[in-house]
Amino acid sequence: MRLLVVEDDPTISHFLVKGLREDQHLVDLAEDGLAAETRALDGDYDAILLDLMLPEADGMEVCRRLRAQGVDTPILMVTARDGIGDRVRGLDTGADDYLVKPFAFDEMLARLRALTRRGRTRTLSAVLRAGAITLDLEAHQASVDDRPLLLTATEYRLLEYLLRRAGTIVSRDQLAEHVWGGDYDPGSNVADVYVGYLRRKLAGSRSADAIRTIRGLGYMLARGDARDA
Repeated sequence: MRLLVVEDDPTISHFLVKGLREDQHLVDLAEDGLAAETRALDGDYDAILLDLMLPEADGMEVCRRLRAQGVDTPILMVTARDGIGDRVRGLDTGADDYLVKPFAFDEMLARLRALTRRGRTRTLSAVLRAGAITLDLEAHQASVDDRPLLLTATEYRLLEYLLRRAGTIVSRDQLAEHVWGGDYDPGSNVADVYVGYLRRKLAGSRSADAIRTIRGLGYMLARGDARDA
């Protein structure tokens, strides 16, 4: 997943960003409310982890502004405030879920997975499938024809993005944004190179030709008998 973490406490933000990246997610960080709003408007995120107490604009205001501008990205609001009134206000402002500090990292991951499942028709479980390809999001394990598919972290993010959008054309710019984030040169052919790596790893399977090149537009992962477990 491509995630936006909004947290002004450097100790907490370091912990969150490090943990999420180790969990193979692509993570951006915003340290105040205005920066968070700008990033959320400019970036196509799968979910936003939004702290409540922020400089410039608090989490409630950021959430309200984003919803008013049509941003429907799932938002997990995080705060030390545990009153029922605070939770109700956060949800009424537009947050999808509310997590009270301190929290267990695994619970936060589970809540983020739940939020992204609710917002996507094909992501109804923690397992993504298209044809003979399977990706277990909780175990971070990929397989094809029921055999393990050994992937690097970048290949994993690329396959996850293609699976989430199976049957849909994705451009090289979209791949760059979700797989490499800001660390991508628009003139580079790195997206094509990594698609080539994935194709070689799928060679010989029933999904050997699953990743199709759509000339002038980008790539599409064929859905086959794509479904959620």
